[in-house]
Amino acid sequence: MTQLVPITSEAKTFLDKSHTHFVNGEAMKSSGKGRIDVYNPATGKVISSIADATQNDVDTAVSAARAAFENDEWRNMPPAQRANLLAKYADILEEHADELAMLEVLDGGKPLMLAKPVDVMATVGAFRYYAGWADKIHGQTHNTNMPGDNHVFTLKEPVGVAALIVPWNYPLVMAGMKLAPALAAGCTCVLKPAEDTPITALRLAELAKEAGFPDGVFNVVTGYGRTAGAMLAEHPGIDKVAFTGSTATGKAIADAARGNLKKVTLELGGKSPNIIFPDANLDKAIPGSAMGIFFNSGQVCTASSRLYVHEKIYDQVVEGIAEFSQTMKTGNGLDMEVMFGPLVSDRQLKRVSEYVDIGRKEGADVLCGGTAVGDEGYCYAPTVIGNTNNNMKISREEIFGPVLVAQKFSDTDEVVSLANDTEYGLSSAVWTQNITLAHQMAKRIKAGQVTINCCGGADWDVPIGGYKESGWGRENGEDGLNNYLQTKSVFVSLG
Repeated sequence: MTQLVPITSEAKTFLDKSHTHFVNGEAMKSSGKGRIDVYNPATGKVISSIADATQNDVDTAVSAARAAFENDEWRNMPPAQRANLLAKYADILEEHADELAMLEVLDGGKPLMLAKPVDVMATVGAFRYYAGWADKIHGQTHNTNMPGDNHVFTLKEPVGVAALIVPWNYPLVMAGMKLAPALAAGCTCVLKPAEDTPITALRLAELAKEAGFPDGVFNVVTGYGRTAGAMLAEHPGIDKVAFTGSTATGKAIADAARGNLKKVTLELGGKSPNIIFPDANLDKAIPGSAMGIFFNSGQVCTASSRLYVHEKIYDQVVEGIAEFSQTMKTGNGLDMEVMFGPLVSDRQLKRVSEYVDIGRKEGADVLCGGTAVGDEGYCYAPTVIGNTNNNMKISREEIFGPVLVAQKFSDTDEVVSLANDTEYGLSSAVWTQNITLAHQMAKRIKAGQVTINCCGGADWDVPIGGYKESGWGRENGEDGLNNYLQTKSVFVSLG
Protein backbone atom coordinates (compact mmCIF):
# COMPACT_ATOMS: atom_id res chain seq x y z
CA MET A 1 0.00 0.00 0.00
CA THR A 2 1.29 3.45 -0.95
CA GLN A 3 2.48 5.50 2.02
CA LEU A 4 2.03 9.26 1.67
CA VAL A 5 4.03 11.79 3.67
CA PRO A 6 1.64 13.57 6.06
CA ILE A 7 0.83 17.19 5.25
CA THR A 8 2.73 19.41 7.67
CA SER A 9 0.83 21.61 10.11
CA GLU A 10 2.53 24.71 8.69
CA ALA A 11 1.37 23.94 5.16
CA LYS A 12 -2.14 23.08 6.30
CA THR A 13 -2.39 26.29 8.32
CA PHE A 14 -1.36 28.38 5.34
CA LEU A 15 -3.72 26.61 2.94
CA ASP A 16 -6.62 27.11 5.33
CA LYS A 17 -6.23 30.89 5.30
CA SER A 18 -8.70 33.10 3.47
CA HIS A 19 -6.12 34.27 0.96
CA THR A 20 -6.09 37.86 -0.22
CA HIS A 21 -3.61 39.95 -2.15
CA PHE A 22 -0.40 41.06 -0.44
CA VAL A 23 0.11 44.79 -0.96
CA ASN A 24 2.17 47.40 0.84
CA GLY A 25 3.48 44.95 3.39
CA GLU A 26 0.19 43.36 4.44
CA ALA A 27 -2.73 41.24 3.33
CA MET A 28 -5.17 43.36 1.29
CA LYS A 29 -8.77 42.33 0.85
CA SER A 30 -9.96 42.40 -2.74
CA SER A 31 -12.38 45.13 -3.75
CA GLY A 32 -14.39 42.45 -5.55
CA LYS A 33 -16.07 39.28 -4.38
CA GLY A 34 -14.58 36.88 -6.93
CA ARG A 35 -12.74 33.81 -5.67
CA ILE A 36 -10.73 31.19 -7.57
CA ASP A 37 -10.48 27.63 -6.28
CA VAL A 38 -7.03 26.06 -6.02
CA TYR A 39 -6.79 22.32 -6.68
CA ASN A 40 -4.38 19.59 -5.67
CA PRO A 41 -3.41 18.04 -9.04
CA ALA A 42 -2.82 14.66 -7.44
CA THR A 43 -6.41 14.36 -6.21
CA GLY A 44 -8.41 16.90 -8.18
CA LYS A 45 -9.77 18.26 -4.90
CA VAL A 46 -9.97 21.89 -3.79
CA ILE A 47 -7.34 22.73 -1.20
CA SER A 48 -7.67 26.50 -0.97
CA SER A 49 -8.93 29.59 -2.79
CA ILE A 50 -7.56 32.98 -3.77
CA ALA A 51 -8.89 36.43 -4.56
CA ASP A 52 -9.68 37.30 -8.16
CA ALA A 53 -8.12 40.73 -8.71
CA THR A 54 -10.16 43.68 -9.89
CA GLN A 55 -8.83 46.73 -11.71
CA ASN A 56 -8.94 48.59 -8.41
CA ASP A 57 -6.82 45.89 -6.75
CA VAL A 58 -4.21 46.12 -9.50
CA ASP A 59 -4.21 49.93 -9.33
CA THR A 60 -3.65 49.80 -5.57
CA ALA A 61 -0.76 47.35 -5.90
CA VAL A 62 0.90 49.39 -8.63
CA SER A 63 0.48 52.58 -6.59
CA ALA A 64 2.06 50.91 -3.57
CA ALA A 65 5.01 49.76 -5.67
CA ARG A 66 5.40 53.25 -7.15
CA ALA A 67 5.36 54.90 -3.73
CA ALA A 68 7.97 52.43 -2.46
CA PHE A 69 10.17 53.04 -5.50
CA GLU A 70 10.14 56.78 -4.88
CA ASN A 71 10.69 56.38 -1.14
CA ASP A 72 14.18 57.16 0.11
CA GLU A 73 14.24 54.02 2.29
CA TRP A 74 14.46 51.82 -0.80
CA ARG A 75 15.70 54.20 -3.48
CA ASN A 76 18.72 55.37 -1.48
CA MET A 77 19.44 52.12 0.35
CA PRO A 78 23.21 51.49 0.20
CA PRO A 79 23.98 48.65 -2.22
CA ALA A 80 25.67 46.56 0.47
CA GLN A 81 22.56 46.83 2.63
CA ARG A 82 20.39 45.70 -0.26
CA ALA A 83 22.77 42.77 -0.81
CA ASN A 84 22.52 41.82 2.86
CA LEU A 85 18.73 42.02 2.68
CA LEU A 86 18.60 39.63 -0.28
CA ALA A 87 20.99 37.25 1.49
CA LYS A 88 18.88 37.37 4.66
CA TYR A 89 15.78 36.62 2.62
CA ALA A 90 17.54 33.59 1.10
CA ASP A 91 18.35 32.34 4.60
CA ILE A 92 14.72 32.71 5.69
CA LEU A 93 13.50 30.84 2.61
CA GLU A 94 15.91 28.02 3.40
CA GLU A 95 14.64 27.90 7.00
CA HIS A 96 11.14 27.41 5.56
CA ALA A 97 12.26 24.94 2.88
CA ASP A 98 10.16 22.03 4.16
CA GLU A 99 7.02 24.16 4.29
CA LEU A 100 7.59 25.66 0.84
CA ALA A 101 8.31 22.23 -0.65
CA MET A 102 5.10 20.83 0.80
CA LEU A 103 3.11 23.75 -0.61
CA GLU A 104 4.65 23.18 -4.05
CA VAL A 105 3.63 19.53 -3.93
CA LEU A 106 0.05 20.27 -2.91
CA ASP A 107 -0.39 23.28 -5.18
CA GLY A 108 1.45 22.18 -8.32
CA GLY A 109 1.86 18.41 -8.09
CA LYS A 110 5.64 18.36 -7.65
CA PRO A 111 7.11 15.10 -6.34
CA LEU A 112 8.27 15.79 -2.79
CA MET A 113 11.53 13.98 -3.47
CA LEU A 114 12.36 16.77 -5.95
CA ALA A 115 10.48 19.81 -4.64
CA LYS A 116 12.90 20.69 -1.85
CA PRO A 117 16.29 19.96 -3.48
CA VAL A 118 15.29 21.31 -6.90
CA ASP A 119 12.54 23.92 -6.67
CA VAL A 120 13.06 25.39 -3.20
CA MET A 121 16.84 25.32 -3.08
CA ALA A 122 17.10 26.71 -6.62
CA THR A 123 14.94 29.63 -5.49
CA VAL A 124 17.15 30.15 -2.46
CA GLY A 125 20.11 30.11 -4.82
CA ALA A 126 18.59 32.85 -6.98
CA PHE A 127 18.48 35.31 -4.08
CA ARG A 128 21.98 34.38 -2.91
CA TYR A 129 23.34 34.78 -6.43
CA TYR A 130 21.78 38.19 -7.02
CA ALA A 131 22.69 39.35 -3.52
CA GLY A 132 26.23 39.16 -4.87
CA TRP A 133 25.31 41.48 -7.75
CA ALA A 134 23.53 44.16 -5.73
CA ASP A 135 26.70 46.06 -4.78
CA LYS A 136 28.43 45.55 -8.14
CA ILE A 137 26.17 47.65 -10.33
CA HIS A 138 28.14 50.44 -11.95
CA GLY A 139 28.52 52.54 -15.05
CA GLN A 140 31.61 53.50 -17.05
CA THR A 141 33.73 56.52 -17.81
CA HIS A 142 34.27 57.41 -21.47
CA ASN A 143 36.90 59.20 -23.48
CA THR A 144 35.21 61.29 -26.17
CA ASN A 145 36.15 63.31 -29.26
CA MET A 146 34.25 66.35 -28.01
CA PRO A 147 36.21 69.62 -27.97
CA GLY A 148 37.29 71.01 -24.62
CA ASP A 149 37.80 69.40 -21.26
CA ASN A 150 34.97 66.98 -20.44
CA HIS A 151 34.15 64.26 -18.02
CA VAL A 152 31.67 61.75 -19.48
CA PHE A 153 30.25 58.78 -17.62
CA THR A 154 27.25 56.50 -17.43
CA LEU A 155 25.00 55.55 -14.54
CA LYS A 156 23.01 52.33 -14.14
CA GLU A 157 19.62 52.99 -12.59
CA PRO A 158 16.64 50.76 -11.80
CA VAL A 159 13.91 50.74 -14.44
CA GLY A 160 11.18 51.38 -11.87
CA VAL A 161 8.07 49.35 -11.12
CA ALA A 162 8.22 45.85 -12.57
CA ALA A 163 5.27 43.52 -13.21
CA LEU A 164 6.40 39.91 -12.90
CA ILE A 165 3.99 37.40 -14.43
CA VAL A 166 5.04 33.81 -13.78
CA PRO A 167 3.75 30.41 -14.99
CA TRP A 168 2.45 27.36 -13.17
CA ASN A 169 5.13 24.81 -14.04
CA TYR A 170 7.81 26.21 -11.68
CA PRO A 171 5.99 28.69 -9.42
CA LEU A 172 8.80 29.22 -6.92
CA VAL A 173 11.74 29.07 -9.31
CA MET A 174 10.19 31.43 -11.84
CA ALA A 175 9.27 33.90 -9.11
CA GLY A 176 12.86 33.82 -7.86
CA MET A 177 14.22 34.14 -11.41
CA LYS A 178 12.45 37.49 -11.75
CA LEU A 179 12.24 38.82 -8.21
CA ALA A 180 15.91 38.37 -7.31
CA PRO A 181 17.43 40.47 -10.14
CA ALA A 182 14.62 43.04 -9.97
CA LEU A 183 15.17 43.62 -6.26
CA ALA A 184 18.95 43.56 -6.63
CA ALA A 185 18.66 46.28 -9.27
CA GLY A 186 16.54 48.43 -6.97
CA CYS A 187 13.18 47.99 -8.69
CA THR A 188 9.90 47.44 -6.87
CA CYS A 189 7.64 44.63 -7.95
CA VAL A 190 4.10 43.41 -8.44
CA LEU A 191 4.14 39.62 -8.78
CA LYS A 192 1.19 37.89 -10.49
CA PRO A 193 1.35 34.11 -10.05
CA ALA A 194 -0.55 31.70 -12.26
CA GLU A 195 -4.08 31.10 -10.99
CA ASP A 196 -3.36 27.34 -10.92
CA THR A 197 -0.37 27.67 -8.57
CA PRO A 198 -0.63 30.89 -6.53
CA ILE A 199 0.04 29.64 -3.01
CA THR A 200 3.81 29.87 -2.69
CA ALA A 201 3.89 33.39 -4.17
CA LEU A 202 1.74 34.61 -1.27
CA ARG A 203 4.00 32.83 1.22
CA LEU A 204 7.06 34.39 -0.45
CA ALA A 205 5.56 37.82 0.13
CA GLU A 206 4.97 37.14 3.82
CA LEU A 207 8.53 35.94 4.25
CA ALA A 208 9.85 39.02 2.43
CA LYS A 209 8.09 41.11 5.07
CA GLU A 210 9.80 39.01 7.74
CA ALA A 211 13.17 39.57 6.06
CA GLY A 212 12.73 43.34 6.33
CA PHE A 213 11.96 44.54 2.82
CA PRO A 214 10.27 47.94 3.00
CA ASP A 215 6.51 47.94 2.55
CA GLY A 216 5.44 48.13 -1.09
CA VAL A 217 8.70 46.80 -2.52
CA PHE A 218 7.26 43.32 -3.09
CA ASN A 219 3.53 43.02 -3.76
CA VAL A 220 1.40 40.09 -4.96
CA VAL A 221 -1.93 40.20 -6.75
CA THR A 222 -3.74 37.00 -7.63
CA GLY A 223 -6.20 36.34 -10.41
CA TYR A 224 -6.56 35.08 -13.94
CA GLY A 225 -3.95 35.87 -16.55
CA ARG A 226 -6.59 37.16 -18.97
CA THR A 227 -7.72 39.74 -16.38
CA ALA A 228 -5.13 40.52 -13.70
CA GLY A 229 -2.20 39.71 -15.99
CA ALA A 230 -3.62 41.81 -18.80
CA MET A 231 -4.28 44.71 -16.43
CA LEU A 232 -0.64 44.73 -15.35
CA ALA A 233 0.69 44.41 -18.90
CA GLU A 234 -1.18 47.49 -20.07
CA HIS A 235 -1.00 49.50 -16.83
CA PRO A 236 0.56 52.97 -17.33
CA GLY A 237 2.12 52.77 -13.86
CA ILE A 238 4.23 49.76 -14.82
CA ASP A 239 7.68 50.43 -16.31
CA LYS A 240 8.71 46.86 -17.04
CA VAL A 241 6.99 43.52 -17.67
CA ALA A 242 8.76 40.19 -17.31
CA PHE A 243 6.68 37.23 -18.45
CA THR A 244 7.22 33.50 -18.75
CA GLY A 245 4.55 31.43 -20.46
CA SER A 246 3.05 30.60 -23.82
CA THR A 247 4.03 32.35 -27.04
CA ALA A 248 0.43 33.36 -27.70
CA THR A 249 0.15 35.10 -24.33
CA GLY A 250 3.58 36.66 -24.80
CA LYS A 251 2.42 38.27 -28.01
CA ALA A 252 -0.65 39.65 -26.22
CA ILE A 253 1.55 41.10 -23.49
CA ALA A 254 3.86 42.72 -26.03
CA ASP A 255 0.83 44.29 -27.68
CA ALA A 256 -0.59 45.51 -24.36
CA ALA A 257 2.76 47.04 -23.37
CA ARG A 258 2.73 49.45 -26.32
CA GLY A 259 0.69 52.05 -24.46
CA ASN A 260 3.59 53.55 -22.51
CA LEU A 261 6.28 51.54 -24.34
CA LYS A 262 7.18 49.70 -21.17
CA LYS A 263 10.19 47.43 -21.39
CA VAL A 264 9.34 43.77 -21.94
CA THR A 265 11.16 40.49 -21.36
CA LEU A 266 9.50 37.33 -22.66
CA GLU A 267 10.55 33.73 -22.05
CA LEU A 268 8.09 31.76 -24.15
CA GLY A 269 7.38 28.37 -25.65
CA GLY A 270 9.62 25.74 -27.09
CA LYS A 271 9.61 22.58 -29.17
CA SER A 272 13.22 21.65 -28.59
CA PRO A 273 15.09 19.17 -30.78
CA ASN A 274 17.13 16.36 -29.25
CA ILE A 275 19.56 14.85 -31.76
CA ILE A 276 21.29 11.50 -31.22
CA PHE A 277 24.10 10.59 -33.59
CA PRO A 278 25.16 6.96 -34.19
CA ASP A 279 28.39 7.34 -32.17
CA ALA A 280 26.59 8.59 -29.06
CA ASN A 281 27.06 6.86 -25.71
CA LEU A 282 23.63 5.30 -25.51
CA ASP A 283 24.05 4.32 -21.86
CA LYS A 284 23.84 8.05 -21.19
CA ALA A 285 21.78 9.24 -24.14
CA ILE A 286 18.79 6.98 -23.51
CA PRO A 287 18.13 7.82 -19.83
CA GLY A 288 19.24 11.41 -20.42
CA SER A 289 16.76 11.84 -23.25
CA ALA A 290 14.00 10.25 -21.21
CA MET A 291 14.57 12.68 -18.35
CA GLY A 292 14.86 15.51 -20.87
CA ILE A 293 11.19 15.11 -21.76
CA PHE A 294 9.62 13.38 -18.76
CA PHE A 295 11.11 15.47 -15.93
CA ASN A 296 8.39 17.54 -14.23
CA SER A 297 5.91 15.53 -16.29
CA GLY A 298 7.07 17.28 -19.43
CA GLN A 299 5.90 20.64 -18.12
CA VAL A 300 9.20 22.36 -18.93
CA CYS A 301 9.64 25.08 -21.54
CA THR A 302 13.06 23.68 -22.50
CA ALA A 303 11.87 20.05 -22.60
CA SER A 304 13.57 17.96 -25.30
CA SER A 305 10.28 17.10 -26.95
CA ARG A 306 11.37 16.38 -30.56
CA LEU A 307 13.68 13.39 -30.82
CA TYR A 308 15.79 12.88 -33.95
CA VAL A 309 17.73 9.61 -33.98
CA HIS A 310 20.09 8.35 -36.65
CA GLU A 311 18.47 5.53 -38.60
CA LYS A 312 21.20 3.05 -37.56
CA ILE A 313 20.24 3.25 -33.88
CA TYR A 314 16.64 4.50 -34.03
CA ASP A 315 14.89 1.32 -32.88
CA GLN A 316 17.37 0.76 -30.04
CA VAL A 317 16.96 4.31 -28.76
CA VAL A 318 13.17 4.64 -28.86
CA GLU A 319 12.73 1.19 -27.34
CA GLY A 320 15.23 2.10 -24.63
CA ILE A 321 13.46 5.35 -23.78
CA ALA A 322 10.11 3.55 -23.68
CA GLU A 323 11.55 0.92 -21.34
CA PHE A 324 13.16 3.56 -19.11
CA SER A 325 9.87 5.41 -18.82
CA GLN A 326 8.31 2.33 -17.26
CA THR A 327 10.76 2.59 -14.33
CA MET A 328 9.47 6.06 -13.40
CA LYS A 329 6.81 5.72 -10.71
CA THR A 330 3.83 7.95 -11.43
CA GLY A 331 1.42 9.29 -8.86
CA ASN A 332 0.90 11.56 -5.86
CA GLY A 333 3.97 13.65 -5.10
CA LEU A 334 3.58 12.94 -1.37
CA ASP A 335 4.74 9.40 -2.14
CA MET A 336 8.51 9.62 -1.70
CA GLU A 337 9.04 6.99 -4.40
CA VAL A 338 7.22 9.06 -7.02
CA MET A 339 9.42 11.05 -9.38
CA PHE A 340 6.73 11.63 -11.99
CA GLY A 341 3.82 13.65 -10.65
CA PRO A 342 0.51 14.77 -12.15
CA LEU A 343 -0.11 17.45 -14.71
CA VAL A 344 -1.14 20.74 -13.16
CA SER A 345 -4.85 20.71 -13.98
CA ASP A 346 -7.72 18.88 -15.59
CA ARG A 347 -7.46 21.40 -18.43
CA GLN A 348 -3.83 20.42 -19.05
CA LEU A 349 -4.65 16.71 -18.86
CA LYS A 350 -7.31 17.14 -21.54
CA ARG A 351 -4.87 19.17 -23.68
CA VAL A 352 -2.20 16.47 -23.58
CA SER A 353 -4.74 13.71 -24.22
CA GLU A 354 -6.12 15.56 -27.22
CA TYR A 355 -2.65 15.99 -28.74
CA VAL A 356 -1.90 12.28 -28.42
CA ASP A 357 -5.22 11.48 -30.07
CA ILE A 358 -4.32 13.88 -32.88
CA GLY A 359 -1.01 12.06 -33.31
CA ARG A 360 -2.82 8.75 -33.70
CA LYS A 361 -5.10 10.26 -36.32
CA GLU A 362 -2.08 11.71 -38.14
CA GLY A 363 -0.68 8.20 -38.50
CA ALA A 364 1.95 8.19 -35.77
CA ASP A 365 2.57 5.14 -33.55
CA VAL A 366 2.13 5.38 -29.78
CA LEU A 367 4.95 3.14 -28.53
CA CYS A 368 4.21 3.52 -24.83
CA GLY A 369 1.89 5.48 -22.59
CA GLY A 370 -0.80 7.47 -24.32
CA THR A 371 -3.30 7.27 -21.47
CA ALA A 372 -4.25 8.95 -18.22
CA VAL A 373 -3.15 7.11 -15.07
CA GLY A 374 -4.96 6.48 -11.80
CA ASP A 375 -8.47 6.89 -10.47
CA GLU A 376 -8.08 10.50 -9.33
CA GLY A 377 -6.02 13.54 -10.17
CA TYR A 378 -4.36 14.49 -13.43
CA CYS A 379 -1.58 11.95 -14.04
CA TYR A 380 -0.66 11.04 -17.61
CA ALA A 381 1.67 8.21 -18.53
CA PRO A 382 5.08 8.96 -20.05
CA THR A 383 4.46 8.66 -23.77
CA VAL A 384 6.73 7.96 -26.75
CA ILE A 385 5.32 8.44 -30.25
CA GLY A 386 7.19 7.10 -33.27
CA ASN A 387 6.76 7.29 -37.03
CA THR A 388 6.36 11.07 -36.92
CA ASN A 389 7.41 13.81 -39.31
CA ASN A 390 7.79 17.57 -39.14
CA ASN A 391 4.47 18.19 -40.87
CA MET A 392 2.47 16.66 -38.04
CA LYS A 393 0.74 18.90 -35.52
CA ILE A 394 2.27 16.95 -32.64
CA SER A 395 5.72 17.70 -34.05
CA ARG A 396 5.12 21.42 -34.52
CA GLU A 397 3.09 22.55 -31.51
CA GLU A 398 4.13 22.64 -27.88
CA ILE A 399 2.22 19.96 -26.00
CA PHE A 400 3.72 20.77 -22.58
CA GLY A 401 3.31 17.29 -21.24
CA PRO A 402 5.18 13.96 -21.06
CA VAL A 403 4.99 13.29 -24.79
CA LEU A 404 8.06 12.59 -26.93
CA VAL A 405 7.75 12.61 -30.73
CA ALA A 406 10.48 10.68 -32.54
CA GLN A 407 11.72 10.33 -36.10
CA LYS A 408 14.76 9.05 -37.99
CA PHE A 409 17.44 10.97 -39.86
CA SER A 410 20.24 9.82 -42.15
CA ASP A 411 22.81 12.64 -42.32
CA THR A 412 23.90 15.81 -40.56
CA ASP A 413 22.55 18.36 -43.02
CA GLU A 414 19.17 16.67 -42.95
CA VAL A 415 18.89 16.74 -39.16
CA VAL A 416 20.03 20.36 -38.93
CA SER A 417 17.25 21.29 -41.35
CA LEU A 418 14.71 19.26 -39.37
CA ALA A 419 15.84 20.72 -36.04
CA ASN A 420 15.59 24.31 -37.29
CA ASP A 421 12.26 23.74 -39.00
CA THR A 422 10.21 25.29 -36.20
CA GLU A 423 8.87 28.66 -35.10
CA TYR A 424 10.58 28.11 -31.76
CA GLY A 425 14.21 28.33 -30.74
CA LEU A 426 14.56 27.93 -27.00
CA SER A 427 16.74 24.89 -26.35
CA SER A 428 18.30 21.87 -28.05
CA ALA A 429 20.45 18.83 -27.33
CA VAL A 430 23.10 16.93 -29.26
CA TRP A 431 24.56 13.53 -28.38
CA THR A 432 27.87 12.59 -30.02
CA GLN A 433 31.40 11.65 -28.99
CA ASN A 434 32.81 13.57 -31.97
CA ILE A 435 33.94 16.89 -30.45
CA THR A 436 34.22 18.57 -33.84
CA LEU A 437 30.69 17.58 -34.80
CA ALA A 438 29.41 18.72 -31.40
CA HIS A 439 30.82 22.22 -31.85
CA GLN A 440 29.63 22.42 -35.44
CA MET A 441 26.11 21.52 -34.33
CA ALA A 442 26.23 24.10 -31.56
CA LYS A 443 26.83 26.77 -34.20
CA ARG A 444 24.24 25.52 -36.68
CA ILE A 445 21.24 25.00 -34.40
CA LYS A 446 19.08 28.11 -34.05
CA ALA A 447 18.30 28.07 -30.35
CA GLY A 448 19.20 30.06 -27.27
CA GLN A 449 20.66 26.99 -25.59
CA VAL A 450 22.52 23.97 -26.90
CA THR A 451 23.47 21.11 -24.59
CA ILE A 452 26.06 18.54 -25.57
CA ASN A 453 25.71 14.99 -24.24
CA CYS A 454 23.00 16.02 -21.81
CA CYS A 455 19.45 17.33 -22.00
CA GLY A 456 18.90 20.64 -20.32
CA GLY A 457 21.18 22.74 -18.20
CA ALA A 458 20.58 25.67 -15.89
CA ASP A 459 22.66 27.87 -13.64
CA TRP A 460 21.89 31.31 -12.23
CA ASP A 461 25.07 32.65 -13.84
CA VAL A 462 24.21 31.39 -17.34
CA PRO A 463 21.76 33.30 -19.59
CA ILE A 464 18.62 31.57 -20.79
CA GLY A 465 16.26 32.72 -23.50
CA GLY A 466 15.10 31.97 -26.99
CA TYR A 467 15.47 32.64 -30.68
CA LYS A 468 12.50 33.34 -32.94
CA GLU A 469 9.12 33.01 -31.22
CA SER A 470 10.62 31.62 -28.05
CA GLY A 471 11.01 35.07 -26.59
CA TRP A 472 12.69 38.43 -26.16
CA GLY A 473 15.80 38.94 -24.06
CA ARG A 474 17.69 36.72 -21.65
CA GLU A 475 17.24 35.90 -17.99
CA ASN A 476 19.81 34.77 -15.40
CA GLY A 477 23.33 36.07 -14.97
CA GLU A 478 24.29 39.65 -15.69
CA ASP A 479 21.84 39.64 -18.61
CA GLY A 480 19.02 39.01 -16.14
CA LEU A 481 20.12 41.89 -13.95
CA ASN A 482 20.33 44.26 -16.91
CA ASN A 483 16.67 43.60 -17.68
CA TYR A 484 15.85 45.76 -14.67
CA LEU A 485 18.41 48.51 -15.26
CA GLN A 486 18.58 51.43 -17.63
CA THR A 487 21.61 53.48 -18.65
CA LYS A 488 21.93 57.22 -18.19
CA SER A 489 24.75 59.15 -19.94
CA VAL A 490 26.17 62.19 -18.16
CA PHE A 491 28.28 64.86 -19.90
CA VAL A 492 30.17 67.31 -17.67
CA SER A 493 32.07 70.25 -19.16
CA LEU A 494 35.14 71.03 -17.09
CA GLY A 495 36.24 74.00 -19.15
